[in-house]
Amino acid sequence: MADDFKTNFADPQLQKELAARLQYYRDMGIYDLYRRKSAGGAGGDGLSAVSTEECRDSAVLPVLNTTIDVEAELRAIREDIGDCTRCGLHKGRKNIVFGVGNPHAELMFVGEGPGADEDAKGEPFVGRAGQLLNKMIEAMGVQRADVYIANVVKCRPPDNRTPERDEMETCSPFLYRQIAAIQPKVIVALGATATKALLNVNEPMSALRGRWHAFRGTKLIATYHPAYLLRDPRQKGEAWKDLQMAMKELALEPPPKNIA
Repeated sequence: MADDFKTNFADPQLQKELAARLQYYRDMGIYDLYRRKSAGGAGGDGLSAVSTEECRDSAVLPVLNTTIDVEAELRAIREDIGDCTRCGLHKGRKNIVFGVGNPHAELMFVGEGPGADEDAKGEPFVGRAGQLLNKMIEAMGVQRADVYIANVVKCRPPDNRTPERDEMETCSPFLYRQIAAIQPKVIVALGATATKALLNVNEPMSALRGRWHAFRGTKLIATYHPAYLLRDPRQKGEAWKDLQMAMKELALEPPPKNIA
């Protein structure tokens, strides 16, 4: 590969951006990128293919426009979802619940799926659990409008049951594309279902909480779902510990009160 098509990415931030971008392409089913050959090189002008796997493994990156119009990208993802009928969850839904918040957010929250209030409004976390999540966010020193909120599945499971594996596998690529577009510095996974789906693990929350995980170049912390905290308020103090880890990573200053 010609030198003018190589980028040294020893820098950790560049590595993160590269990994996220390549994963984004793979999630969309794109496995070959194209670069223009050097005019003075063998073969003259033209395009040559380089696979996303080669880019990842060879420590070189074809020169690409890495400036993403995040708002346009999110609109494109929503358009790709369309009036989705890819899994059985569409049969009982009122609205697809895509996501909401700051498209340039450094902090992203991911839950498992919408409930009745969310299904009715088409927005994640607007019921009682959403009200508590808002308080959790404010306790971190930011506002709901400063973060981005989404779910693993975009349609409400019947009777608010846990999404089934095939439903999450069908819907999660859209979430992964949202994450790749937004590129948050920290993801807070809300509850065991969302955490296990993102990390592809089957460990209990006791083993997943209190430590950092890597999700495609982004730091992820697991904490209790607000709905669980409504059922067992004694765990709010533990959730606050998780949020404090995220705050430290993002250099956030909390207001005087917290959620505990």
